[in-house]
Amino acid sequence: MDIALRKFIFRDLRAIKGYIDPPDALVFLSLLRSQEAAGLNGAVAEIGVYFGRSYFLFRKLCGGAKIVAIDTFDIPGRENGRGQYEAFIENGRRLGLPVDEELLIKRDSTQVNATDITEKAGKVRFFSIDGGHMLHHVLSDARLAADSLADHGVIVFDDTCNPAWPEVTVGVADFLREQQGRFASFCMTKYKTYVCRQSFHGIYSQTIAASPDLLAFGHVQTEFLGSQVTRLENPMRRRIMHEFLVRSGMGGLSELAYR
Repeated sequence: MDIALRKFIFRDLRAIKGYIDPPDALVFLSLLRSQEAAGLNGAVAEIGVYFGRSYFLFRKLCGGAKIVAIDTFDIPGRENGRGQYEAFIENGRRLGLPVDEELLIKRDSTQVNATDITEKAGKVRFFSIDGGHMLHHVLSDARLAADSLADHGVIVFDDTCNPAWPEVTVGVADFLREQQGRFASFCMTKYKTYVCRQSFHGIYSQTIAASPDLLAFGHVQTEFLGSQVTRLENPMRRRIMHEFLVRSGMGGLSELAYR
């Protein structure tokens, strides 16, 4: 990865309120770049924009790919003196990654159909789900993602195995069982679970194993609902080093913790 991109992931994104941390940003990078190298094209979609941290990561990594962002944009309160939507748009201007407002869907994701996405952008190669965290939200969003996904697409579920949101884990498990083997998980991190169609499980598992940007993590093999999964462990010493550099005002050097 070039220096400018590492700077963006480890420093610039931290200025945006959000929930994707460097480890998952590096997984996103590895998967998206591997898709491009293999000619596995398509749009990107995201449920749960918040203030745009992951959205602008997609904009940075995916060049001219269409990115569909789904959010109600009705979070109460203000960020830097602006409402959620205004702050999101301003973050894009500040980063030099302007939001394509024609690709935004401003409504509850449970009221969105697959055609609402595919008519705007075509089939999706990477679908991030971080919307409502109750069971009916997760199942609805997962089905929406599956219905709009390209054959080679990846679905990413946020807050799986998080004790604060137990219904997310139940929803992901219910979705995978409902699919009767058509989808399988291939990677897990502290915060996210990565899923693809069974026919691409080996390809994406190998991508995770071989990515030079993920060598800093422990690769532990486990099983989830009959599928082999690589669990990426972030060693405590690296997390401590990263936080020390950030809190000491040396955020630009914090990427050294993950080399």
